[in-house]
Amino acid sequence: MKIKQHMRTLAIGFSLALTTFAVVPLALAGSMDMQKTVMVGGAAMYPSKNIIQNAVNSKDHTTLVAAVKAAGLVDTLSGPGPFTVFAPTNEAFAALPAGTVDNLLKPENKATLAKILTYHVVAGRLTAHDLAARVAAGGGKAMLKTVEGDSITVSKDGDTWAITDDKGNTAHVTIGDVMQSNGVIHVIDKVLMP
Repeated sequence: MKIKQHMRTLAIGFSLALTTFAVVPLALAGSMDMQKTVMVGGAAMYPSKNIIQNAVNSKDHTTLVAAVKAAGLVDTLSGPGPFTVFAPTNEAFAALPAGTVDNLLKPENKATLAKILTYHVVAGRLTAHDLAARVAAGGGKAMLKTVEGDSITVSKDGDTWAITDDKGNTAHVTIGDVMQSNGVIHVIDKVLMP
């Protein structure tokens, strides 16, 4: 009788172990889904790398990377964060009035450049899911305080996210949820101005 009970206990234990091993991969798969590699500017953006390590490889963000270097923000955006970065493309910078970018990249304009760039950064990791929750809680709009100190407004515009700056200009997210080891990047099509 004792042998049968022991065998039954072993069978139950084995069954629980198999169930656990079957469930754990499913749970991990769900959390890893947000950690997938996304292509931006012809380059893979690896979730295991930080914002700067990934951004330098995007052909669509060479102006942003040059601006981050000129503003002295490389160490900050390489740090632990986490940060949410609304990253304008080269086309977004090119749409600014002629000479604006060249002028901002001058050493004497470092403070102004840093102000503009940090206006594109929000403390914390805000995925599209997080943005949706904040927009819903705000009745269709969410005000996000930027690292620069002013706010941007997030809302839904059709199937995409709209980011409106203090001047009333609106950028749209073209690629969202580009996960980084120290945050998340949402690629946008306009430069925001504080």
